[in-house]
Amino acid sequence: MCVTAVESRPGDTSQALKALGEGVPGTSPVHRPIGVRAKAFVALTKPRIIELLLITTVPVMFLAEQGVPDLLLVLHTCFAGYLSAGGANALNMYIDRDIDALMERTSQRPLVTGVVSPREGLVFGLGLAVVSTLWFGLFVNWLSAWLALGALLFYVVVYTMILKRRTAQNIVWGGIAGCMPVLIGWSSVTDSMSWAAVILFLVIFFWTPPHYWPLSMKVKEDYARVGVPMLPVVASNKVVARQIVLYSWVMVLVSLLLQPLGYTGWFYTAVALATGGWWLWEAHALQHRARAGETGAKLKEMRLFHWSITYVSLLFVAVAVDPFLR
Repeated sequence: MCVTAVESRPGDTSQALKALGEGVPGTSPVHRPIGVRAKAFVALTKPRIIELLLITTVPVMFLAEQGVPDLLLVLHTCFAGYLSAGGANALNMYIDRDIDALMERTSQRPLVTGVVSPREGLVFGLGLAVVSTLWFGLFVNWLSAWLALGALLFYVVVYTMILKRRTAQNIVWGGIAGCMPVLIGWSSVTDSMSWAAVILFLVIFFWTPPHYWPLSMKVKEDYARVGVPMLPVVASNKVVARQIVLYSWVMVLVSLLLQPLGYTGWFYTAVALATGGWWLWEAHALQHRARAGETGAKLKEMRLFHWSITYVSLLFVAVAVDPFLR
């Protein structure tokens, strides 16, 4: 998962640690204004991440339908997808609340500040997981329900509980959860799978590391402080940049497979070539700066991070538009 849901500000670590319990005296969650509490629960779902997930879900529904899918089905899929991803994110924050309190980027998350208690966060996350699975099963189909539940469990158990604090490959394999909306978008329309869905799944799989590693380079001191071995923490900028270039090339090449396999036409291919070419330019530019020993603001690692969001948005808009131009 790749984009922070809340713009965090540096906080007082001691106060953040106190808030890991039920909150400091006089600031119990139940005494907070309703509006503040509601906003905090929404923040637990990491809405900005979910926006990105829906960008990869809805266009695939257009591709699967080869036109405009049933709009009610789109609404059900998006709503259930939001609940499922939101539940996974809430459970992620529940598990990671100890290290979130020590990282500047996450020090203002609701479970750290005490606006939401750990128990409430756990119940909220589990509740969203149950409701989303049932909603998918009852209003979309059960294949989509099991795929969504599998993504949630993978993100919470495999990534958050097992990989994140143990290996520098955490975001590589943990990113599988973020690829699942592509499969869910296809299955919601067809109640089946296809190679088109698999190819787009792989695009997101190879997109995730070079999307997230630049951000990790920017905040690697945060991760180092809490002992999370993100690749930029355990490897030099040169090594990280080389890995970014490698994954970027594979991602772009995989994205071009849809056209020769007959799933898309000229429009998608043109967009994939143009956006992929610009991505590779930015990736190689980052590698050049890393090799030159640039650090701090001169490394400009966030250029690729911001472009990566634009890239995936444009690519999947092309996925949705292409069926109308064939």
